[in-house]
Amino acid sequence: MGKFNIIIEQDEEGWFVSEVVELPGCHTQAKTLDELMKRTKEAISLYLKSQKPEISGTFMGIQQLEV
Repeated sequence: MGKFNIIIEQDEEGWFVSEVVELPGCHTQAKTLDELMKRTKEAISLYLKSQKPEISGTFMGIQQLEV
């Protein structure tokens, strides 16, 4: 299937949320990190089955900037 980069955040209520960088709109949430990884893999599989993504470029990283 391939390798994908995900951004993981924790919301105000304690839920973990993942977003797949290369697949716009592909995201999910869970109460634990283990469950989040499982759900993220499922979300990626469903996304790839439903449409052919146009993956281009190379993910270079993420930074946090305080203003």
